[in-house]
Amino acid sequence: MGQFLNLETQLYDGVGQFDIPEILPEYNYTAENWTGFNFVKSRRKSNSKTGVHFFLDDYQFERVWNSPNTYVKYLQKFNCVLSPDFSLGLRFPRAVNIFNHYRKHWVARYWQENGITVFPTIQWLGKDTWDFCFDGEPKHSIVAVSNVGCMQNKEMRKLFMDGYNEMLRRLEPKEILFYARTFDDYAGNVRYIKYLNGDTEWAE
Repeated sequence: MGQFLNLETQLYDGVGQFDIPEILPEYNYTAENWTGFNFVKSRRKSNSKTGVHFFLDDYQFERVWNSPNTYVKYLQKFNCVLSPDFSLGLRFPRAVNIFNHYRKHWVARYWQENGITVFPTIQWLGKDTWDFCFDGEPKHSIVAVSNVGCMQNKEMRKLFMDGYNEMLRRLEPKEILFYARTFDDYAGNVRYIKYLNGDTEWAE
């Protein structure tokens, strides 16, 4: 098969029309603060209570897909990790959005198989993405979402809220870790993470 799209490392049966690898459910966490993936190699603080998020520009974490084995040893030192949210784009070809969803799931499942606690970051766009963007996501699990960049105009806010409500309906999450600049009254069992540069923390 050769060195091609990580298929020589692991090949998952997958679910749905596009064979998306399944992320296993996680029901508990003990993280007290969060740091961006871009700090995992340089961070000198204790990591046992710190989670890692990927709410960053994609170029900062493409490497977890390009070299998946390189970063396992770093992420194993942290309390938990959110799945890498490779971007979905309104102007992207549909094939690219599906591939980015696949990559998120492949990496997250691979980390889980290497002993890392992973909470899935749920993403969506319009209704035309709902036929794949929830594939492979665990039900009744802890999940993560972010509205950063989704509140710019009325159309984007509607896309976000429609997808958020569809996520609640389909996944029935136990808890939602919500990474946000502003904290609104969202449905579900929500716990907010403050949006900061560098390390982040739970919002009060």
